[in-house]
Amino acid sequence: LREKQKARRMYGVMERQFRRYFEEASRRKGLTGETLLALLESRLDNVVYRLGLADSRSQARQLVRHGHFAVNGQKTDIPSFLVNSNDVVQVQNASRSNTYFKDRLQMLEGANPPAWLRLDVANLSGTVVSAPNREDISVPLREQLIVEYYSR
Repeated sequence: LREKQKARRMYGVMERQFRRYFEEASRRKGLTGETLLALLESRLDNVVYRLGLADSRSQARQLVRHGHFAVNGQKTDIPSFLVNSNDVVQVQNASRSNTYFKDRLQMLEGANPPAWLRLDVANLSGTVVSAPNREDISVPLREQLIVEYYSR
């Protein structure tokens, strides 16, 4: 239970949505725990955070919600949007003149996103190279305990 609560707080997901992610992960092939973490990592708000375009997941969530990002050229303001391989997440053209993103541009120099993401600092965009593996996910969670909790 503690591990599940930690994961929910970390990713900013409510209980019902977290359960849906678990059910989706258990339907997919592969290890349920690793698939669950991959689903949580693939959320748009988390991808924005991992690319370094926000300081926290909650800030990333607010930036997404305010319509500052586009996925594959399509404006997306849903933080739970699941990005796939080869999707391009970029700051909207109208938002580039925002002082936040101008300041962020300097902070992104030398940024090091995870292996499953590629950052293009000049265009304030990132590409999802592949689905995240457990080795790429650096969260201190024991996903097996979450699986055991929901399997009871």
